[in-house]
Amino acid sequence: MDIQPFSTTETLGFGRRWLMNTFGSKTNETVTLDLTAFDETLHWVEGSAKQPQRKLKSGIPLAYNDTTKLYEPYSPVTNEVQTATITGGPTGGTFTLTFSGQTTAAIAYNATAAAVQSALEALSNVNPGDIKVTGNAGGPYTLTFGGQYLGDNVASITATASLTGGTTPGVTMATTTAGGTATASDGTQKFRGFLDAEVAFYPGSTKLAAALRVHGQINPKYLPVAFDPADVPAGSNTNFIYKTP
Repeated sequence: MDIQPFSTTETLGFGRRWLMNTFGSKTNETVTLDLTAFDETLHWVEGSAKQPQRKLKSGIPLAYNDTTKLYEPYSPVTNEVQTATITGGPTGGTFTLTFSGQTTAAIAYNATAAAVQSALEALSNVNPGDIKVTGNAGGPYTLTFGGQYLGDNVASITATASLTGGTTPGVTMATTTAGGTATASDGTQKFRGFLDAEVAFYPGSTKLAAALRVHGQINPKYLPVAFDPADVPAGSNTNFIYKTP
C-alpha cells in the first residue's frame, strides 16, 4: 500500500483570497455538483501520478440546473464563440490569429485544436482558460471564450494566411455566438452562491457533494473565474458584500 499525503492550498490567506472575512458566513447548504459541466484549468487542476485526485477550485460561482437537478457553473449571459475555417484545401503553409492587437506565432495549416489554443494562450492578453479551442486538425476550429472574458462581447479575432497549395486558400473568421447578449433558460442563469472550499475528486467521477457559500464578504478580483456582481439577477437568495481591498 502506498499512502501519500493530500496537499491543499485552501486557506483564507492563500488560495481563498476571494473570501475576505469568514465572520457571519454561512455554508450550511450541501449541494451536488455536475462535474461534467466544469472545465479543466478554468475550474479544476489535474492531479499527479501519486496523488491522482483532481482539485476543483474554491470560489466558483454556482447555479442550479433545473433539468439535471445538479449544480454547475453560473452562466448569466452567453459566452462569445468564434469559428476559424481554413478554406481552399491548402497543402502547406501557416496562418496567424490576431486578438485585440496581439498576434500569435505562425500556426501550421493542419494544426490540432490544442496547438491553436496554445498559440492563443501565448499572447499577453490571453490566460489559460480564456479561450478553449475545439475541432479537428486543420479545422474548422471553435473558439469559446471564458476566464477573464466570461460573458463578454469580445473583439473579433482576425486571421492572416500564408497558405500554399489548394485553390485560393485562406482562413475565414466568424462569430457564431455573441458574448453577453442572452441568458440561459435552464436555471443556470440564476446565481446561487460560491463553491466554499477546494474539493478533490477522482478522474471519471461525474457527481460530487460540496458546500455552497451563500453569505459573506467577497473580493471578485480573486475568484477563479471572471465574475461581475452586476450580472447577478434580483432575488438570487444570496447575501454577499463585494469589496476590493
